Amino acid sequence: MEHLKLGAVEMRFAEIIWKNEPLTSGQLVKLCLEQLEWKKSTTYTVLKKLCDRGLFQNTNGMVSSVISKEEYYSAQSEQVVNESFGGSLPAFIAAFTSRKTLTREEIDEIRRMIDAVGEE
Repeated sequence: MEHLKLGAVEMRFAEIIWKNEPLTSGQLVKLCLEQLEWKKSTTYTVLKKLCDRGLFQNTNGMVSSVISKEEYYSAQSEQVVNESFGGSLPAFIAAFTSRKTLTREEIDEIRRMIDAVGEE
């Protein structure tokens, strides 16, 4: 899972792909020039790196994700719980709520999520 960690710049790049996919590599180069002020070579270097790590693919000049944005964030969240709380979701929630009061809406949403998992 370590190979899925993205630095801040890689994350901005990934967001461009997730927001616009599928897109041609030429479109990606143009977006990276506009949003990141990158040269074509920089875009292709970072794209290759993230393709090699299994996050994206560049097939016949068409760029798309292998791992969706939601899957990426889910994996990152799971990694935090595993590394910092010994895999214990209750320990994570206890630590999170010790510094932040949940709203009634948040509590209700969490209950619905737990109930839905219990029904599976």
